[in-house]
Amino acid sequence: MFNRNLKISENSSFFLFGPRGTGKTTLLKKLFEKRAVFIDLLDPGEEDLFNRDPNELEHRLAGFSRKPEWVVIDEIQKAPRLLDVVHSLIESGKGKFAMTGSSPRKLRRGASNLLAGRAFVYHLFPLSASELGDKFDMSEILEWGTLPKIFQFQEKEEKKEFLSAYALTYLKEEITVEQLVRKVTPFRNFLEVAAQSNGQIINYSKIGYDIGVDTKTVQSYFDILEDTLIGFRLNPYHRSIRKRQRVNPKFFFFDTGVKRALDRTLSQALIPGTYAFGNAFEHLVILELLKFKEYRRLDWNFSYLRTKDDAEIDLIIERPGMPPALIEIKSSAKIGERDIGVFKNLVRDFGECRAFLLSLDPKRKSIDSALCIHWRDIFDEILQ
Repeated sequence: MFNRNLKISENSSFFLFGPRGTGKTTLLKKLFEKRAVFIDLLDPGEEDLFNRDPNELEHRLAGFSRKPEWVVIDEIQKAPRLLDVVHSLIESGKGKFAMTGSSPRKLRRGASNLLAGRAFVYHLFPLSASELGDKFDMSEILEWGTLPKIFQFQEKEEKKEFLSAYALTYLKEEITVEQLVRKVTPFRNFLEVAAQSNGQIINYSKIGYDIGVDTKTVQSYFDILEDTLIGFRLNPYHRSIRKRQRVNPKFFFFDTGVKRALDRTLSQALIPGTYAFGNAFEHLVILELLKFKEYRRLDWNFSYLRTKDDAEIDLIIERPGMPPALIEIKSSAKIGERDIGVFKNLVRDFGECRAFLLSLDPKRKSIDSALCIHWRDIFDEILQ
């Protein structure tokens, strides 16, 4: 089992959100071992029971001769009315609660509003490079992603079957069962087109035309992807928050392997030097920085910059009390002055900042105002 970088405080009840299969239950079982009562709402019987009578939770806990220190409720969004009971139990000092969920969507609509701050909120992602340690293999990670279960399989066909099944499970259990969309077929088509557009600026109208729905429906589909934690928007940078809304965001799926399952490219090898490899590498680096930010509980804001003449900075990280970090990502194994190009000019126009070019080149060098480093070295540099 992998050691996770997420540090959870045991002094307060909490929510642990993350896509299915990221290891939420495994992490909590390791953390609490025999100190907790576990309630699994993925069990249809338990889900039905607690939806019919949320007070079943209080009755069940009252049946213990010795009050359990922790109560773990898996997939709390399956019975959102339970939050009112949990709220009451926390207020009366009747235990601490750890609640997992793969979709905060239903919970945010409830009156409890995630217990009004009475519970911490954590996020768990697929495995990071540092969590994988010696098991990290760049080509394998780009092609198959880092969901923990993928490392149980040795054969490519097994990995393909798992990721394909994962995509279907998402459609069935998160979308169909929860009735998040009226018609599943357009949403199924949307998933493939959205995966093909991963890391690109979203063109809502074009996607709508391709799948036969209107622009507002496409926007609602992207909302569903975010609400079910299957991906996230990367907004355009502008010093004025109001003006940030005038340019469309990019969208990134939460895992490189799941993205390839959704756009049906699992059978295609990613070859270094190709456009597809470069996109996958950029995707990986941005995901790694997101995990780093979340696990360190850093109050950073991520965005990208695209000028009118299509010059671009892949990632801008605004860090309170520190100059913004401007990051360009290239999959080249050897970096030279030609790779700085447009990036150099944008950095010069930006003002006070720190500029990084991340690549697969192991040699550290400074070219003009940019520090060029191997991508795995950014995690030390970015905190300075």
